[in-house]
Amino acid sequence: MSVQIGRRKVIFLQGNEACALGALAAGVDLFAGYPITPSSEIAEFLSESLPLVGGRFIQMEDEIASMAAVIGASLGGAKAMTATSGPGFSLMQENIGFACIAEVPCVIVNVQRAGPSTGLPTQPAQMDVMQTRWGTHGDHSIIALSPTTVLECFTMTIECVSLAERYRTPVVLLMDEVVAHMRENASLLGPADCGMASRPRPAAGLADYCPFGASGDGVPPLAAFGGEYRFHVTGLTHDPHGFPTMVPREVDDNIRRIVSKVESRVDELASYEEFMLEDADVLLVAYGSTSRVAKASVRELRRAGVRAGLLRPRTIWPFSQKRLRELAPRLRLVVVPEMNLGQLVLEVERALCGAVPVRHVGRVDGNLFDPGEITAFALREAGR
Repeated sequence: MSVQIGRRKVIFLQGNEACALGALAAGVDLFAGYPITPSSEIAEFLSESLPLVGGRFIQMEDEIASMAAVIGASLGGAKAMTATSGPGFSLMQENIGFACIAEVPCVIVNVQRAGPSTGLPTQPAQMDVMQTRWGTHGDHSIIALSPTTVLECFTMTIECVSLAERYRTPVVLLMDEVVAHMRENASLLGPADCGMASRPRPAAGLADYCPFGASGDGVPPLAAFGGEYRFHVTGLTHDPHGFPTMVPREVDDNIRRIVSKVESRVDELASYEEFMLEDADVLLVAYGSTSRVAKASVRELRRAGVRAGLLRPRTIWPFSQKRLRELAPRLRLVVVPEMNLGQLVLEVERALCGAVPVRHVGRVDGNLFDPGEITAFALREAGR
């Protein structure tokens, strides 16, 4: 497929193809990965396309090595990305933790499928929400976006690359099989339309370059490893120069600054879509492909006389808790449909602190919700 990025052009695309095109538009230099359903089309597309624009594609022996290659390429100055699904995402967690503490910008696309273990390789699920947030050990923060349309697979991939580069952190694009494999018309944009950012770079000729030193916004500049500056990178807690330390103050400063890069910007980073919320007192909270079904349910509930609305988190992590709390005083019920047994609903409950009844409806059979299923559940819980 020949597509010119940078011109607005309506094209009929699969979600995975749109993700790959977003990577090209964002200037991704290297993709390292291992084939796994339902994400394999991303690797397949980039294996052909990246070399044509001077980039590099490498198939590694497994997902552990794939994440390691992404980290190495990014430290060398490349914009680097990988794509996988739940089982591969599990294997990547140790190296994702390394990327967190070493502040390595990179993008991980996780096209979710059902589990545990091999589960249902070709069926949709939303079972990696909490693994995305807490999958790697230790105190850390994470940014994760969840697309709902094919166009968002494109624009959010660009956004993920931009966020990773801007804040020197791993960023996850948390897709699901339905969004990845459906096809829609999409009007492609250039990266400038999506607010592309670059990683902070140190000034030339510094006498004392601190690759992990505190800066005004908490994000230290990152030189290309092997370039002008020699510096140390480790998975151990480290001082501002990157050398291991056990000094309590230095350890505390290191961890708190890394976490604060994201947590101090929650209101800036967290984004969401609102649908028919103007007078709603029954709120659906849904993301990914489930949110498309939830919109139909909102319309059905409205026809049944229930003032329903939808809040769709675009950013799963950090979560849009501020907006939920703003809505709480006029709500009498919150319903969270997910293709799992209850993951993001826990964050909804935590955000509302008991101010509004929260009910979860889940599917784990490898099938997408039917709108009537969510509608019937919401009517029953609303006492209708």
